[in-house]
Amino acid sequence: MVRLFGIAIGAVFCVVLLFAALSPREATEVDPTLAFHKHPKQVHWSWDGPIGLGVFGGYDRVQLQRGFQVYKEVCSACHSLNRVAFRNLTEIGFSEAEVKAIAKNWVHEVPTINQETGEAATRPAILSDKMPLVYANEIAARAANNNALPPDLSLITKARADGSNYVYSLISGFEDAPADFPADRRPEAPLHYNPYFHSLAIAMAPPLSAGQVTYAEGQPEATVDQMSQDVAAFLTWAAEPKMESRKRAGLGVIVFLLILTSLAYMSKRRVWAAIKH
Repeated sequence: MVRLFGIAIGAVFCVVLLFAALSPREATEVDPTLAFHKHPKQVHWSWDGPIGLGVFGGYDRVQLQRGFQVYKEVCSACHSLNRVAFRNLTEIGFSEAEVKAIAKNWVHEVPTINQETGEAATRPAILSDKMPLVYANEIAARAANNNALPPDLSLITKARADGSNYVYSLISGFEDAPADFPADRRPEAPLHYNPYFHSLAIAMAPPLSAGQVTYAEGQPEATVDQMSQDVAAFLTWAAEPKMESRKRAGLGVIVFLLILTSLAYMSKRRVWAAIKH
């Protein structure tokens, strides 16, 4: 009896499974805005590939300094870079004196405690400090940005697919919604249309305009495209400051393995030379 009961249950399960597999499925509604998404524009960066600028595919320090200037003068008004310390800026070509001046005159001071009163206070930043948060917490950030939360940019190029190209495309990709864009999905103020953003509607207004930042003499013209590339390069360095040393170590390992393989092959030939097949 138990055996027949088990067989019956198995048969019912098989019938239900077969019915589920063969029954027609409801048509899935396709999001009409998917066709308007764009893949990030592809840029040839100095660090692309295992071999590049500086033999090992390194950063262009001059471009990084321009990108930092764009971040400092534009992006730092809303976006923190709290995983980067001021002393790290010496790695992109600034002198220690220049970095001390940058830290001292930073737009936001470092939170501290007044030793005499015990109350919250602020002080100018020093080399060992990380770049201060723009907002005290998420609540304050949302209150100042129509409930949108500006992300910290320290790891933004690692947190997004095709990070460097994505950041560059997003910053430089603001445009008017196409005429055939669905009217009921068209972004309205305070949102802005951007085909590189996942929802196509982003709370951030176009951050850059031509000539907004004044580059030093001899540098490229500060167009929106140029500034977007420069700040994307700087944020890539912020997320991967050790990339150059990692590439050098990787190349050294490859060379070592090639030499070791050659020595092992020659040793094998010598050891087995007297053995005839």
